[in-house]
Amino acid sequence: MSKDAREWVWEHSSSRGTARLVLLSIADRVPDEQCVAWASIASLMQRTNASRNAVRGALTALAASGELQTLDTFIGPQRSTVYRLPRTAAQLAKLAAATKDDPEAYAEPPAASDPVPELDGKRLRRHGIWPRDGSQSDPRRQIPAGPEFDPSRQNPTPRRVGYRPLEGSESGPQNRSEPKVNRRYSSSGAADLTPVGEWQADPDTHAWARQQGHLDRLGEQGLAAADMKWRAHRADFEPRTAGAWAADWRSWITREHSPTPNLSRPNLYALHGASPASGGMTRTEAHTAALRAALDEPHGTE
Repeated sequence: MSKDAREWVWEHSSSRGTARLVLLSIADRVPDEQCVAWASIASLMQRTNASRNAVRGALTALAASGELQTLDTFIGPQRSTVYRLPRTAAQLAKLAAATKDDPEAYAEPPAASDPVPELDGKRLRRHGIWPRDGSQSDPRRQIPAGPEFDPSRQNPTPRRVGYRPLEGSESGPQNRSEPKVNRRYSSSGAADLTPVGEWQADPDTHAWARQQGHLDRLGEQGLAAADMKWRAHRADFEPRTAGAWAADWRSWITREHSPTPNLSRPNLYALHGASPASGGMTRTEAHTAALRAALDEPHGTE
């Protein structure tokens, strides 16, 4: 029956834009020729991908046009609003009367003067729609299940579901100072982030350097110099997790070259900001070694 209601909206409704989408969403829930269905604002927002204000404005416009009627005396599952498409019900009643004796008989097009059939409240109960003054605890008010339970009568999307309306003002936090989740400064993630200056290589990292041969290749002092160089290059980086720092440190150590000191001309340039120079000598020791090497070199004047 929802197919007939949708076809009436497509072919005869004067609604446009969001109002047309809202009317189609309600028509899709129609279970029988009475053209009564229930829907919540949240479910209509999700189906039409429109904001709350847009959905409410569409409902107001549809009610003013006479194509949608709100049945305030009835209530649906989860206290949802009950709607009726009166002109659709009138057209279906006219079509049923015209084709009662002859299925091929011609039915007149819908007109505003077509009478709307009376509602049968008992039939609505089969679809989870009850009078508003009925017992809220009556077990018969549960949504029907079994062969008669089709997608047109399923639960609407519950309120407070994580839909995202088009208007950002309705989905943002109520307090602008409230931190967003899954951010660096949120309470759930800040405890796991560490600046590079506070990160220390754990025993597993040291064991990795030894097993991969980097400790033998670089030596204790070379490994320490590579660590200081890595920290100097990562000083301006944002805090990371310990696992991320460990992976980055291992990648740096893997690419670090082995120290190759030249005994004839020692390296005079130590790492900036560090006391030991490359090869394990201090600046003073490096300068002294360079002077001795220069004195020992033949210069042709002996």
